[in-house]
Amino acid sequence: MSDQSNSTDIKDDVDALATDQDDADRDYVASLARGLEVICAFTRDKPTMTLSDVAKATGMSRATARRLLLTLVREGYAEKRERDFSLRPKVLQLGYSALASVGILDVVQPVMNALSQRTQESIYTAVLTGDDVTYLARSTPDRVISVSINIGNRLPAYAVSTGRVLLAGESDAALERYFARLTLEKHTTNTVRTIKQLRAVIEETRELGYSLVDEELEVGVRSLSVPIYDAAGHVIAALNACCPSMRFPVEDMREKLVPELRAAAKSINERFQQG
Repeated sequence: MSDQSNSTDIKDDVDALATDQDDADRDYVASLARGLEVICAFTRDKPTMTLSDVAKATGMSRATARRLLLTLVREGYAEKRERDFSLRPKVLQLGYSALASVGILDVVQPVMNALSQRTQESIYTAVLTGDDVTYLARSTPDRVISVSINIGNRLPAYAVSTGRVLLAGESDAALERYFARLTLEKHTTNTVRTIKQLRAVIEETRELGYSLVDEELEVGVRSLSVPIYDAAGHVIAALNACCPSMRFPVEDMREKLVPELRAAAKSINERFQQG
């Protein structure tokens, strides 16, 4: 093949890549991306923020943050009280619409109900939303004493078993970005203290295929989670059991609840495989 032919082929490849990039740029809606970034800036620890807080959290100018916040207020996804902004329940529709489209709630709820009655423990399904987990479905037993987390609650991913299972399903690159922006807070004396410790815990979660958290977010509560996969084998949610510490020692949870949750997750995964 001549040098001229090689040069022509290379030029064609470069032109094709440039065209693909131009198409991608034209299809990218920056204002939508920034609006979603503003929504994700609100967390359990920061449910209410000023305009300056949002601008700082997102790295946007005050003018850009203001336009996006006021748009969210006008559309009913946020509210403004004097200088403070906060999200409204309507924002949950975004998550529920996505989940409904893949049918996850219809699939997990009956399995959760059966698991809760069989184990007599509180069972939840959660997904990763930014740096938090959001609880989307629950089933509670008939016991007088049980752990209660409301649907829609957001908790820091690093401190709960659902979060660690979901983080374990992320790529190494995504995890590095997460670690780079993460600030660990001490919720109890058991809370993981360093990024190094958290790395080791997430790696252990990958190896074990489950996460058990012992009173790291709240004293008196132990939590166990396993991953839920979609038809393509990607981790899309976590199946979780929350138990009062006084009732369930750690080793009993490993021996009795791990097999129960794995069997339930396998049933859910098979349903997704069936389409």
